[in-house]
Amino acid sequence: MSEFGSKYILGSFFLALLVLFSSCNTKEGQKQQVKIAFLADIHLQDICAEFSDTDYRGVLNSETGKYYTIRTMGAQVRSTRLFNENYFAFTTALEDIAKRDIKLVVLPGDFTDDGQPMNVRALKKILKAYSKNHGIQFLLTTGNHDPVSPFTQKGGKTNFLGEDGKEQPVFSDSSMLEPSNTYALTPIITEDIKEWGYQEITDELADFGFYPRKEFFYWETPYSTYSYDNYTHRKASDEASLTKRSYHILDTNNPIPDVSYLVEPIRDTWLLAIDGNVYIPKENISNETNTASHFHRSSVGYNDVVVHKKHLVDWVKKVSREAQRRDKNLIAFSHYPIVEFNDGASEAIKSLFGSDKLQSHRIPNKEVSEIFADAGLQIHFAGHMHLNDTGVHTSAKGNTLFNIQTPSLAAYPSAYKILTLNSTHEYQVETVVLNDVPQFNSLFSLYYQEHQHLKKNQDTLIWDKDVLSSKNYKDFTNWHLNELIRFRFIPDDWPKQFVENVILKSGRELLYESTVNSNTFLTRLDAINVSISDFEEWTGLDMILDFYKIYKADELAFSEIGAHRLKQYELLCEQWQNSEEENLRSWSRIFYRSFNGAPSNNFNIDLKTGTIERLGTEKSVVSD
Repeated sequence: MSEFGSKYILGSFFLALLVLFSSCNTKEGQKQQVKIAFLADIHLQDICAEFSDTDYRGVLNSETGKYYTIRTMGAQVRSTRLFNENYFAFTTALEDIAKRDIKLVVLPGDFTDDGQPMNVRALKKILKAYSKNHGIQFLLTTGNHDPVSPFTQKGGKTNFLGEDGKEQPVFSDSSMLEPSNTYALTPIITEDIKEWGYQEITDELADFGFYPRKEFFYWETPYSTYSYDNYTHRKASDEASLTKRSYHILDTNNPIPDVSYLVEPIRDTWLLAIDGNVYIPKENISNETNTASHFHRSSVGYNDVVVHKKHLVDWVKKVSREAQRRDKNLIAFSHYPIVEFNDGASEAIKSLFGSDKLQSHRIPNKEVSEIFADAGLQIHFAGHMHLNDTGVHTSAKGNTLFNIQTPSLAAYPSAYKILTLNSTHEYQVETVVLNDVPQFNSLFSLYYQEHQHLKKNQDTLIWDKDVLSSKNYKDFTNWHLNELIRFRFIPDDWPKQFVENVILKSGRELLYESTVNSNTFLTRLDAINVSISDFEEWTGLDMILDFYKIYKADELAFSEIGAHRLKQYELLCEQWQNSEEENLRSWSRIFYRSFNGAPSNNFNIDLKTGTIERLGTEKSVVSD
């Protein structure tokens, strides 16, 4: 071989090494960039379900010629989640993820609406299709809607939409029919609407993290006896049975599954799926045999975990130590928040609304955040609350834990998160909002029939037909939120006297009741470029509606409300802080802190320094 040929081959060899090295380590401490999408609280319902044991097909949409198994609009506007249009939102989000060439997607619980066979199978079909067509790996963890109980139980709903806009009951068992109830339509009985437990759900969705796969570099559970160094797929499979992954709670004899797992789907990236479901046994129930009816539903999350699933805390400590020792990126996720999500206003919320209102029972105690921060967790993604928020907790020992609340695709604001791993300690988070969703209005003609039926029967709780004029999915979820506030939040959560004193008054009236028209106050108005007349443009009800937008969407709502209006709210809150009325002082603290929290839209996190940095104010939007 010539000298030139030898040098060419040698040079090519070193060039190949350089390219390989650059792709893996572009700078000291930095690995190949990894992107992970988080889609929370999908609440998928199969809107075109074909029941396996009945000929019932659903309600016919004459505009499309298709049959749909959907819930009524009345049911949707009284629920914190949509049941129907979120099906289209889910597929739209997946299409956007595929276009971005993201290969790893995490679903942190409530991926179905109550774990019915029809919905679990529909989810599996969708995930399998995107895995096959786009090479996407999906990793799931359970939420309180999947499963509703640790064991399979009867299920059903009375408010599916049927012929002529009437409610169509669908049950899994005829014993669920109420003899005294005169149903408008004959109930449908199908096993496909029962509520599956852990075993059935994880068996059906086995390929999505709940069990080991040969492609995984590593997989373990809190109960695994092997280590990273002697890991094999066979060993993991031998210990993956739910009979080997269970714990006892209180005095119950039979074990309850715990489907927590750690997986390394991409080299050096560890994803820690924590099963935060805790099902407390009901009182005066025999402990000889566990059945679904023996347990309360899971809802609280980590406040119950640290009491009844202490083994998870020890496991998290072990995993965190190993991740640090082996230089792995460790990202934890579960259905439940692990840090307070009210921007420090939780005590004021409890003072104004009560300890059992505005989801206060779901607020993680400070002790919970301390425990997991000191256990070694640094970044945790959650759902459950249908909120866009970032919670930051630094323990007394100086350990910082970031909790990133991923919004629901089935509610306002419909959005998902993208996590980019730039290095072992430098992470970037982007929030992608679904503005335009194809086919979001394809069911509206059926809702129109429902509205006509309610109007004909002079229903006093009829929903606003203007929701059917929504121009896009974002507009539609906004309408859903407004109707939810009207039908549920204000009647159920708000002190009646407070609402009566605030809701109908103009901003100007509220301002004059809270302050003296002094020169100091007028100077403050001039400083923020606000005039007294500006306060005439809105009412107390507008302020409450905007509060819920901020409570749900955080920074994503700021541009919708507008900086000028926010300045007025801020000024009014400043005045109320000195009010003689405790309720007004609490309300001012809640509202003020709601738009002064940590970055929640697009931001960088540095785990080494425990800092978070906002990246501009613009939001990324999915559109047609």
